[in-house]
Amino acid sequence: MTLKLGVVMDPIARINYKKDSTLAMLWAAQARDWELFYMEQEDLYLEQGVAGASMAALKVFHDPQSWYALQPRQDRELAELDVILMRKDPPFDNEFIYSTYIMEEAERRGTLVVNRCQSLRDCNEKVFATQFPQCCPPVLVSADIKRLKDFHKKHQDVIFKPLDGMGGTAIFRVKLDDPNISVILEMLTEHGHQTIMAQRFIPEISQGDKRILVINGEPVPYCLARVPEVGETRGNLAAGGTGRPQPLTDRDRWIVEQVAPALRDKGLLFAGLDIIGDYLTEINVTSPTCIREINDGYDLDIGGQLMDCIVEVLGKSH
Repeated sequence: MTLKLGVVMDPIARINYKKDSTLAMLWAAQARDWELFYMEQEDLYLEQGVAGASMAALKVFHDPQSWYALQPRQDRELAELDVILMRKDPPFDNEFIYSTYIMEEAERRGTLVVNRCQSLRDCNEKVFATQFPQCCPPVLVSADIKRLKDFHKKHQDVIFKPLDGMGGTAIFRVKLDDPNISVILEMLTEHGHQTIMAQRFIPEISQGDKRILVINGEPVPYCLARVPEVGETRGNLAAGGTGRPQPLTDRDRWIVEQVAPALRDKGLLFAGLDIIGDYLTEINVTSPTCIREINDGYDLDIGGQLMDCIVEVLGKSH
């Protein structure tokens, strides 16, 4: 089956060749002789109710010096595509939401968008995890500084973080008697007007913040533990963490089982669960990464698994 696959992503010229997960997906699609089309967020438009984009035919290569080639751009309707990968990195801002409105028109006309537009809007990557309290550490979502301080007083060692961050930005660990708690909460909540998350600190972060990739509710059997630098509480690779591929534990698989029905129901074909110790901390749905590191650790083709899943889903819907 020859499919037309579009990708909405950050500028392909500026990706990290060694680590980029979207590139792994595109390699897998091209290996199946699919036609690839490249778009950036600002290329999308809606004219007279019809979604379109200025898109360029794309070829990708296994070459660290020259990993892509683009043809001249052409205006096309999004519904001409069989599938669109929405791979624009956060921040999840108004522009991201507007992009989902545009792509949703193509969804209504039969194009598969990975992940489903409504679910990209509905499933905040921090708050979505709280729908599974049996999997989570003690957690509070609030803008109320007194309430947040009471949570800290009860649990004594707490992580405070914004709801729209990525890569470990603006994450604070506040221990008992930390004199900076007031200023940290004032800054994060914008003096009580911005909702944030408080999470009891999980000491097992020293063993890594595990990224588990889930394809249509089925976990890849290996994950990437992102181990913090000495003296650091964030395992994010962007914050200096070191990636360590490893097999899933029984607890990891149990957590995936708890979340999987909701992922399938919401059309979240590709998600990244973050697990520290025994606890689910986030569910990444916008642009989950770590494909390349897990592939390299265990000679896998996770991008290929996702493409096979897309074929299966398209077969059921047509």
